[in-house]
Formats: sequence, structure tokens, C-alpha cells
Amino acid sequence: MNYNWNWGILLSPEPGGTGTYLYYLIVGLGWTLATALAAWVIALAIGALAGTLRTTPYAWAVRLGNAYVEIFRNVPLIVQMFLWFFVVPELLPKGIGDWIKQMPPPWGSYVPAVLCLGIYTSVRIAEQVRSGINSLPRGQRMAGTALGLTLAQTYRHVILPQAFRIILPPLTSESMNIIKNSSVALTIGLLELTGRARAMQEFSFKVFEAFAAATVLYLLTNLAVVFAMRALERKVRVPGLIGAAAGVGGH
Repeated sequence: MNYNWNWGILLSPEPGGTGTYLYYLIVGLGWTLATALAAWVIALAIGALAGTLRTTPYAWAVRLGNAYVEIFRNVPLIVQMFLWFFVVPELLPKGIGDWIKQMPPPWGSYVPAVLCLGIYTSVRIAEQVRSGINSLPRGQRMAGTALGLTLAQTYRHVILPQAFRIILPPLTSESMNIIKNSSVALTIGLLELTGRARAMQEFSFKVFEAFAAATVLYLLTNLAVVFAMRALERKVRVPGLIGAAAGVGGH
């Protein structure tokens, strides 16, 4: 079967009257980035806290962090997306639940998508933070104690700055993953990039052009993330830190 390619469809007006199909997809990319960035803030904050708790000398904190990670990383992302959208509003007090369910589009889908992606990604970051902290020589914590720092101050000023430098490469992967995972939000009605590409192919019957354009936009976006994270890694790199953490020249 010969497919009749028509790249000019991207410059044709879309039925909603907002502009061309290309502009329609770019707006979808904007919602993808808005979802991913908001979720990334949540993921980084909660993931850093949970990962740090799992390395403290307090047994209750370790158990709490472990329980959080095991619960959320063993449930598929799409199932969690449905739970946040359909189930969580029903479990909240009636006034709050009704307010969430009556939020106008696209916010009614955007908020659950951000919370879902943030929590889902936070457990992966928590594991990376835990690994980064545990890779440091034990003498780092002892040095903080010897300087008269409290445990919290030792983590804040000594351990976490080094651990985050070590885990920047896997954090780059998580930055790209959260952008790609935002596509699952189309299942709860958020018209991000993948959702708009699907709508475009339904309107125009040009499935290959629609998803090829979306693929290019995803690729360019993630390449920009990779270059930005590599620049950050070079900027904050401490010579010899990775080798020391791996046991080369450590103590």
C-alpha cells in the first residue's frame, strides 16, 4: 500500500480555529513542558527527602522512606494516573473533592497529572539519592560531626552537595523520562503533545505526519535537556569526586 505523504498538512488550519496544525502541536508541547517541569519540582523535593531519610541512623525514618519507595514504584504509572484522577477526589472531604472534580479544563486533568508524575518520579530519585549518599566515604559524615555540625547540617553542607554531583547523570535520564512519561496524561484528557498528535490524526487522517512531527518535537526537547544537564554537570563538577566516591583514593 502506498501512503500519500502530505507534510503541508502541518501548515493547514486545524478545526478548532486556533491556527495551523503545527501551532496546535507546539501548544501541546507547551503543556507537556508545563506538566513535566511542575512534576519535576515535586519529584526532586520529595525524592531528595525520601532518599535522605533512607540513609539516616534512625530506624523509623529508614522504614518510612523504604515503605514510600516500595509502594509507589511497584504500581504502573497509568494505574497511578487513573487513581489520582478518579479515586483520590472521592477519598477527600466532599467539598475539596467536588472542587477538584469541577475544575475547568485543562486544569482538571493537569493537576492530577502533575501530582501523579511528581510522586512516581520521586521514588526513582529517592533511590538515586540514597545510592549517591551511600557511595560517599563514611569519613565525610564523621568529618561533619568532628566540626560540630548537627546531623541535619552535615547532610545540608557536606553530604548532599557531593551526592547530587554524583547522581547528575541519572538525574539527566529522569529529566527526559518525566517529559516522555507526561504523554500518559492523555488518558485522563490532558491535551499535551501526544494527545494533540492523536487529535490531529483523527481530524486530518494523516497519522504518520502527526506522530512524526510529535517525535521531532520530543527529540529536540530532550536533546536540549541533555545539553543543559551536561553543561550543569561540567559547571558543578569537583575534580576527583567521582573517583573518590567509587573507592579510588577514598578512605
